[in-house]
Amino acid sequence: MNIGVYIDGFNLYYGARELCGRGTPGWRWLDLKGLSTELLPPSWLSGEISRIVFCTARVDPGSDPSSAADQDVYLKALKASGSVDIIEYGYYVSRVKRAPLATPDRKGRPVLTPSRWPVMVRDSNASDVPDAKFMVSYAYREEKGSDVNVAAHMLLDILDGTVDAAIVISNDSDLRFPLQQARRRVPVGTVNPTRSYIAGALRGTPNDGVGGHWWRQLTASDCAAHQLPNPIGTYTRPDGW
Repeated sequence: MNIGVYIDGFNLYYGARELCGRGTPGWRWLDLKGLSTELLPPSWLSGEISRIVFCTARVDPGSDPSSAADQDVYLKALKASGSVDIIEYGYYVSRVKRAPLATPDRKGRPVLTPSRWPVMVRDSNASDVPDAKFMVSYAYREEKGSDVNVAAHMLLDILDGTVDAAIVISNDSDLRFPLQQARRRVPVGTVNPTRSYIAGALRGTPNDGVGGHWWRQLTASDCAAHQLPNPIGTYTRPDGW
């Protein structure tokens, strides 16, 4: 059984950062092949991971030169070590957005912040306007393309017969339809790299379609236990990684 692994790098990075701690070293120099091999359930151990596709986007060196340089070293180390077969690039889009001011509830859903003392809105007659909405503008940077690239590579490999099973590392609900279609054709393992519950859109049952599907949640120990060698040729793990 040839197994393909399809990784949403954006989702994996921010999920692992939440799991391991933003300022904590020892998790960013991630060995994607070693991690993927560890994720295999006992029923898949007779198979072979024949393809690892890492979908990401390059950090803009103009806005964050240090992070861009560190990312470049890591991407080169992944290729030099054989930890990935394909790196597929999306891109970042920067915008200014406007939205009502809000705070999260216990499930992370927005609760609008109304005007009330000690911060109150007054009208032209100097009368209080309780429960008015505060609007804010903010800088927003959005990664584009990784989810589409994950879906495209996975489905093309399945339809071409390149792989007999697939592992998808992402908790992006936009992958709902591609994963449903994949499960009709091959066994699929879905790995949630975040601390949150798996997205409802990505859930299913082991018997969907051809069957043999499974779900797993990544842990901080998974990341710490699967780090690339340091150095790899001329590539050295960045400080703090």
